[in-house]
Amino acid sequence: MRLIACLLAAAALSAQSLPLAGLASVGFRVSDLAAARNFYSGLLGFEEAFAIRGPQGEIQRVAFKVNDEQFIELLPGLKPDQDQRLAFIAIQCTDLRRAHRLLVERGLKPSSIATRPDGNPGFWLEDPGGTRLEFLQYVAGSQQHRVRGKFLGTNRISDRLWHTGVVVLDLDAAMKFYATALGFRETWRGGPSEGELRWINMEMPGRGDYIEYMLASQPPTRQQLGSMQHICLQVPDIKAAYEKLRRRGLPDEPRYQPRIGRNGRWLANLFDPDGSRTEIMEPQPASAGAPR
Repeated sequence: MRLIACLLAAAALSAQSLPLAGLASVGFRVSDLAAARNFYSGLLGFEEAFAIRGPQGEIQRVAFKVNDEQFIELLPGLKPDQDQRLAFIAIQCTDLRRAHRLLVERGLKPSSIATRPDGNPGFWLEDPGGTRLEFLQYVAGSQQHRVRGKFLGTNRISDRLWHTGVVVLDLDAAMKFYATALGFRETWRGGPSEGELRWINMEMPGRGDYIEYMLASQPPTRQQLGSMQHICLQVPDIKAAYEKLRRRGLPDEPRYQPRIGRNGRWLANLFDPDGSRTEIMEPQPASAGAPR
């Protein structure tokens, strides 16, 4: 009876959804902050909402605003021999302490809750592949709270950060972490060709944002890493978004042009000066034969 009770308690615990809202921000390391600003602000149209500075006044992070809940953050100081450009993925919680307690009860080892440099309480842990996940809850007085309702200009190419990609070398370990422990739900899987599995979409509790597994059989090269560890911005009309980017100076090259992806949606890919990919994608599937 005691064993049955324990099993039922474990099942009930795993059934509880983490109190998550969705993606808060994704941070990329950059080698040239001015060049990166030109890409994320000049080309993509996001406004610089705030900067986190160190004890000597040096910039440690710069945040570009996608919407009131979501940001793209840049961390200067990327070295020429540093391949890892994805610095972190931040997830917004609706109840940070409950999220922390549930993760501990599920056998994970998150850091202690502490005040972050942006003024919000938060904690972090790493996924099986070493990607740093930061969990935070927005509070009054934080940097994000101070800029609420501001820096939302019409030049933004998108008003939603939809998903971000993580490299997965061990699918079983990733599933135990994201699906079992974090409660993410698989919504789609596919690959470049029929019968080839390279991508799995894992939706998190909340508003429908998701993590995309980028499956690999061996550690990726620097170029592959930049493409796999990406962000995706949702746009209502890929053709209109592409024409806007072209007017802002996007080169007229085939690799940037919109196409229908394996998931049936119109998409296009861009790369920042350090090779980190930004994908723009329509939310609804489209027929391959549909006129554009």
